[in-house]
Amino acid sequence: MTTLDLAIIGNARTAALVDACGRIVWWCLPRYDGDPVFYALLDHGDASAGVFAVDVVGQVSATQAYRRNTAILETMLADLDGNLLRITDFAPRFQQFDRAYRPMSLIRRLEPVSGTPRIRLRLRPRFGYGAQRPMCTYGSNHVRYTSADLALRLTTDVPVSYVVEESSFLLDGPAHMILGADESLTAPVEETTRQFLERTEAYWQDWVRYLSVPFDWQDAVIRAAITLKLCSFEETGAIVAALTTSIPEAPDTPRTWDYRFCWPRDAYFTVHALNRLGATKTMEHYIRYITNVAALAIDGDLKPVHNVLPEAGLPERIVDSLPGYRGMGPVRVGNAARDQVQNDGYGSVVLAAAQMFFDRRLPKVGDQGLYTRLATLGRQAVRKAFEPDAGPWEYRGRQQVHTFSSMMCWAACDRLARIAQALGLATDAADWHAAAERIRPVILDRAFNRKRNSFVSAFDGEDVDASLLLLFEMGLVSATDPRFLGTIRAIETDLRHGNLLFRYAAPDDFGRPSTAFTTCTFWYVDALAVTGRQDEARTVFEQLMSRRNHVGLLSEDLSIKSGEQWGNFPQTYSMVGLIVSAMRLSRSWEEGFWRGS
Repeated sequence: MTTLDLAIIGNARTAALVDACGRIVWWCLPRYDGDPVFYALLDHGDASAGVFAVDVVGQVSATQAYRRNTAILETMLADLDGNLLRITDFAPRFQQFDRAYRPMSLIRRLEPVSGTPRIRLRLRPRFGYGAQRPMCTYGSNHVRYTSADLALRLTTDVPVSYVVEESSFLLDGPAHMILGADESLTAPVEETTRQFLERTEAYWQDWVRYLSVPFDWQDAVIRAAITLKLCSFEETGAIVAALTTSIPEAPDTPRTWDYRFCWPRDAYFTVHALNRLGATKTMEHYIRYITNVAALAIDGDLKPVHNVLPEAGLPERIVDSLPGYRGMGPVRVGNAARDQVQNDGYGSVVLAAAQMFFDRRLPKVGDQGLYTRLATLGRQAVRKAFEPDAGPWEYRGRQQVHTFSSMMCWAACDRLARIAQALGLATDAADWHAAAERIRPVILDRAFNRKRNSFVSAFDGEDVDASLLLLFEMGLVSATDPRFLGTIRAIETDLRHGNLLFRYAAPDDFGRPSTAFTTCTFWYVDALAVTGRQDEARTVFEQLMSRRNHVGLLSEDLSIKSGEQWGNFPQTYSMVGLIVSAMRLSRSWEEGFWRGS
């Protein structure tokens, strides 16, 4: 049965998902939002296509792990006779000629660890979301898969006939496969693989070396940080919400969305988490991206979601050629949220950029030009602070004045006041401060339900949602404010199921949610921690950590009954939540290292 026991390999230019038996089941070209040439993740009923598998004849077991502190994956497959195969998968990533080398390429190294395993290669790309069988041609050391729009080349030292005919053969020594753009390899494939593997491993270990990780849960935080980096598309600076489309939020639900795009809200949380670890380059790339997005916005009217190429659209359509995850469609390409009104985005962009003006480590700090572009968005935040929108959960059938959106508009003004002050723009700082002070009391009045003694999801409403747990994080109220403490109690009553949290409980366009939203539980952990309930916070956090898959990754949602992962994968929101909560709960290095194990 198809599951989300998947690992990610990538290089911030391309990324693929590998299942627990070493099969590549998801890879989109030429970008994250492109055509999945391997799509078996969404075609469970058809094992004949959309996969790149290395099958061990008579396989009895499989184990999988990343090389320490890298995005290099190793899968070990054993057969009935005790033969053991190691598959090493990675996407090349290193510095070359003083710039990042990150080609649209995947590399697989096959190595018999013991004995002589008999293997069969199944390399079955398809184009057009599975609808088009490519033309296959081959030479002495390569195989080409081509269509009118796309070409893919495998270069290998495996006998090509074994690849094309899918014949089994004994692997008596290392074999190498480089899959990517239709370009000739000008060096020996074995030597290229060896050099690229060594340099890629060195790159990731060096990148991790400079992370400011907490003392506790270091391995989990490092894996989450690498995963977030792999969800950034460095060519433009975009950060995608996830690498997949249409993994349903729950079994047998039409809640299947395409998350291979950049939401300013999700991107802010990703930037925030990586900044806390000291990995600020993702922020710098993202600011370049989002300023391009803002330049395309008419009068600063920001769309809620954007393609990884800022000018490209993303109209939503249903793909009939793929049945969906476990046959649970529909499979969607594009996202109609693009046409929604979501007013929190203005604050998300300003908050993502704010550190640029205060972090003296950065080679290029925020300047008057960046401030001017952010101010355009801030003026929209002032205008839209109390306008109805679809909210952070992107309701498709209704609009309200959502508390979260109003809070983020306030945050835009609050941070712009601080930025203007740092730039010596006293008049602007006063204006932004005054705007923030006009917005805040309205939120505190109309978003607070005195009968429930709780903030609520929408002005003058009664329902709560998990985004209210961020009121203290954004600085609108303090963690000790009785109104915030009352909000936590209301959320526990309405949204907590065991130690998991729903994002909301009220029916939406598709009925009531039936799975917990993973990052919301992390938000709950943070709220418990800052309000003095540290032991409870650690208990919930540890239980949530146990829901990660075998390589430490999380999707969007969790079943409240079985704990099974659902929703698009890997979800940046969830990995962000892990990092932030771990840093909040961890002992200090002094306490952990010197005063106890």
